[in-house]
Amino acid sequence: MNDEKLLAECKVQVFLSSGPGGQHAAKTSSAVRLIHLPTGIRVQSSRERSQYLNKLHCLKRLREKLQKLREKPKKRIPTRAPRSAKKAVKEGKQRQSTKKRMRQKPRQEE
Repeated sequence: MNDEKLLAECKVQVFLSSGPGGQHAAKTSSAVRLIHLPTGIRVQSSRERSQYLNKLHCLKRLREKLQKLREKPKKRIPTRAPRSAKKAVKEGKQRQSTKKRMRQKPRQEE
């Protein structure tokens, strides 16, 4: 997808950037925000002093986000718990039950 098609799907907002850059950054609307209307993804850039360069940077980041959105996650391969892990859980339960048993009042044997 070329830049023109991608920009046609986006709402472009320009605004004053904050931070360093002196009068050039403080008086010109060089920061750019792109909102991809079909997906609602927002990207913004104010790293350069030029609106054009910021727009290119936004397009690059938007492409990366759209690519990540298209990728399907790898299917998880279920694995069994190792014997040592099962043993550790069992020992923990036994320790806990012994502790609880020791807190009880002793039973009166008849």
